[in-house]
Amino acid sequence: MLLAHLRVRSVARPTPSFARIELGGPQLADFGVEGPLFDQRFKLLLPGPGGLPQLSEESWWSDYSALPEETRGAVRTYTIADVLGEGADTRILVDFVLHSGAHGPGSDWAEHAAVGDEVLAALPRRGSAGGGIEFDPGDAERLLLVGDETALPAIHQILRQLPEREGGRTGAVFVEVPCAEDICDLPAIDGVEVTWLPRGDRSVGEPVIEAVSAHLGFAPTPLPAAEPAGASEPAGAALGALDDMPWETPTYSALGEEVIDAPAVDGRYAWIAGESGMVTTLRRHLVGELGMPRHQVAFMGYWREGVAMRA
Repeated sequence: MLLAHLRVRSVARPTPSFARIELGGPQLADFGVEGPLFDQRFKLLLPGPGGLPQLSEESWWSDYSALPEETRGAVRTYTIADVLGEGADTRILVDFVLHSGAHGPGSDWAEHAAVGDEVLAALPRRGSAGGGIEFDPGDAERLLLVGDETALPAIHQILRQLPEREGGRTGAVFVEVPCAEDICDLPAIDGVEVTWLPRGDRSVGEPVIEAVSAHLGFAPTPLPAAEPAGASEPAGAALGALDDMPWETPTYSALGEEVIDAPAVDGRYAWIAGESGMVTTLRRHLVGELGMPRHQVAFMGYWREGVAMRA
């Protein structure tokens, strides 16, 4: 793991709901993963009232946790939207979701970020074993990718770096975003159709559940009741940020289900990420109703509407 001291190099607003922030620093020369980035996530440590804390790379999380909560700043988890440059000039792009109403620490920081602002980032170190990548389709022929705005950077990287397969691939991608102005260009894959779903005034997750249910042929069920209004922060929340956030992959089960190392039996693979109610609802349909083997799916709750994430 690499704990890097980074500065904001640039800030842009590519669409109304996103701030794209470029972060750089000499320590990023040691950043790297083996293979494609796909949905690689990392930890971003935002400054508190007294600035950034002094943390040891070997024990940064325990050091951070031991600090007084009111002074230590915040930790949030994001997907790497892109990597620019190389060596000491390496920079990473991070897309922050901005939204009206109550803000969490990450979106609030991003909305006010300026060139020169400092953050810490816990990232994969080149040549070291690490985690943070869940997308693993193997040789699956038929793909289903589903996400809301928090999953858009990961979906972009997945499509951009999707390995070629003999015989090609087919599939469907469904992306729910706050408004039509958030629609952007995604890498085109022969045989894979992308459907954009601007949410507008509808409930978070409602458009994408409706579209996926029509695509797969099941009757959509209502979303779980939303939490009371609060500082919701759709920003790619970390595994374990809430005790009951859905996080089910072929190699991990937050529900304690048996993990089976087995090939896809019928060439299907599904990757679904975003608001936890949407993720839970679609998991119930795909695994429970349609009988899709759990080792052929990855369901990740990145955030929960109405709840500010702990880390």
